Amino acid sequence: MTTFVGRRRELAEVKRLLSVSRIVTLTGPGGVGKSRLALRVAAELRRAYPDGVWLAELAELDNPKLLAQTLVAALGITARSVERPGEVLVEHLAGKRTLVILDNCEHLLQECGLLARTLLREVPELHILATSLQPLGIFSEQTYVVPTLSLPCDGAPHGTQSAMSDAVRLFTERAEAVLPGFAVTDRNREIVERICRRLDGLPLAIELAVVRLRALSVEQLLDRLDDRFRLLSMESRAVASRHQTLRALIDWSYALCTEKERLLWARVSVFTGSLDLEAAEEVCAGDGIGRGEIVQLVIGLVEKSVLAREEGPGGVRFRLLETIRRYGRERLADSGEKSTVERRYRDYYRRVARESKARLFGPAQVETLNRLRVEYPNLRSALEYCYAERAGLCIDMASNLLYHWVTSYHLGEGRDWLEQGLADPGIHVEIRSRALASCGWLAIMQGDPASATRMLAESRALAEQNGLEHILGYVASYSGTVAMHQGDSEAAVGFYTEAVTRHRAVQDPLGEVLALTRLALAYSSLDESERAVAAAEKAMAICDVHGERWQRAYAMTALGIQTWRQGDPRRAASLERESLRFNRLLGDTLGMGLNIEALAWIAAGEGDHERAGRLLGILGNLWEGIGARMPGYAYLAIHHEECVARTRQGLGEEAFRAAVERGTRLSEEEALDYALSERRPPPPAPSAPAVGDRWTPLTKRETEIARLVARGMSNKEIAASLVIAQRTAEGHVEHILAKLGFTSRTQIAAWVSEQTPP
Repeated sequence: MTTFVGRRRELAEVKRLLSVSRIVTLTGPGGVGKSRLALRVAAELRRAYPDGVWLAELAELDNPKLLAQTLVAALGITARSVERPGEVLVEHLAGKRTLVILDNCEHLLQECGLLARTLLREVPELHILATSLQPLGIFSEQTYVVPTLSLPCDGAPHGTQSAMSDAVRLFTERAEAVLPGFAVTDRNREIVERICRRLDGLPLAIELAVVRLRALSVEQLLDRLDDRFRLLSMESRAVASRHQTLRALIDWSYALCTEKERLLWARVSVFTGSLDLEAAEEVCAGDGIGRGEIVQLVIGLVEKSVLAREEGPGGVRFRLLETIRRYGRERLADSGEKSTVERRYRDYYRRVARESKARLFGPAQVETLNRLRVEYPNLRSALEYCYAERAGLCIDMASNLLYHWVTSYHLGEGRDWLEQGLADPGIHVEIRSRALASCGWLAIMQGDPASATRMLAESRALAEQNGLEHILGYVASYSGTVAMHQGDSEAAVGFYTEAVTRHRAVQDPLGEVLALTRLALAYSSLDESERAVAAAEKAMAICDVHGERWQRAYAMTALGIQTWRQGDPRRAASLERESLRFNRLLGDTLGMGLNIEALAWIAAGEGDHERAGRLLGILGNLWEGIGARMPGYAYLAIHHEECVARTRQGLGEEAFRAAVERGTRLSEEEALDYALSERRPPPPAPSAPAVGDRWTPLTKRETEIARLVARGMSNKEIAASLVIAQRTAEGHVEHILAKLGFTSRTQIAAWVSEQTPP
């Protein structure tokens, strides 16, 4: 990744274009810095787009059909409805002033143009900033050709700031990282400037060349650049000269690798997105590369800037720059082993999906689901390879990824893969039956019970005819949820009871817990309290035996709802908060929504209408993001409506709207902190509370932070003490100042002192 150097003139021009046009496309050769310029522009214009600036990275998207779905995911829209992704985008963006960056559109030019035109027509306040090798070609599009970095001006006095061009600045900065102590001096200045000119000021070309200073002097580097460029033989009017230069540089970089490094470079190009060391060993070893050699070869490619090293929650991963990846794929095709490597890649990710399914019930589930999210681009590509060879391979893998589709909210994509594969009548009966059940569940989550009923009926028939007991349990469980949606709780109890029996018979604890949790809710709706509690507690006990926390959180949600219905709001709230803590850790939006729903119902029932109103405001944001209220649990909506009615009556219309608005304005982290607070909110704050009042307008977290401020701690120190982001700490302090009507931290400290009893 290149460093952003200079570009003041470019920044100003792109910002000007965005002020006069709703779509601006940055064009130019690969490696010129289009993406980095777009991100810098977005950062500087963030305040101009109050509803958000969003980045959709398209370089890893090979299937044009998934463009809209990819943009849905990039905007954080966790849509669960059956609407087309394009319609979801229009509905989500309607009425909002938003900037969307479409990065690397060149391989999806027509599709990006069509989608951009539709969105701009339907959403008047939307602005789009695209990057591409060529314009999208739509009406009203403004294009800006991103220039290469500025080159040294002949005749400028050496050593002056004006003489230090952007290209030389980048060269110097990167050279200092490669060779600590490197500096441009009177002795090497002319050579450095000549190198930058030979590289046409392309940031990526400079990055790749400077790495060679580990072994070469600047004089040797210049000599070899000259030699390499003379070998350039590609001549095409359709290809820009800068592309030819970049191609030559990558050719040269390739030539400097060892034979085995070149071989690994070609093989890792099969990955979409990033990869870890294990994946490289599984997919790239063999036929000339020993498994034990992979580590050293990876290190070599990192040192040569072919592979970029990244660190994340799951550990170290590696990524190819897109231009380098495409170059590697050409080499892979030339090698004659393309189909072999693609088959290894496909089979590896089929195994990842299969093993992840087996690890979802137990202590490894958070790690497993997070890994699937990181591997999402590779999983998608592997599904493409599976589908190209045999539909059965595709839907078997897609079925194993059921909970990935659910937790990552790619419901539509998961269902598409399954339905495409199910169109093939030659699918093995077991794979078909399981895929129908999985697709039926996704349809339920999307609010499409009619399709779910049809698919579950076919799955049941196939499973019964072929003795597939392990599938029949899930079919029964999913059918119970359909019955709950249809208002037939008694039928649902029958289905869930059948599911529990079948799962128990085949020793499937995950299926048994799922069925027991749903059974608890069905019994609760029939006012069969003892059975509801027994089912939920049994589910939690099974989870405890297996070290399972995710499904336990859902069972706890069900138990909390029943406990509330029994008249024990204190214990019910405690159960929901404990469940919410884990769902927050996992990032399960649906689970968190159910917890906050229950907490709102509890608050309204206790007459704590201010808190209930704020929680309803929080839920408004949450369910809007998902695209549906309580997907898969819509039959609980009656409690939501009762909560709204009770809260509105308790507060009055004006105060109700104000309370909801206060909840709506909270950030996600603030909202979750508020929901987890056991303390009731204080009465509305006066405009300027008198010093010495024992009453406080602050939330529990704000009170805690106010005390830390009074101890003289900085925002950074507060963040470290409470294990929160510094930005979050700053936001809390701002809220405290606003609520108390103060302008300084000293006033907060004095106020805390007055509040503390003698």
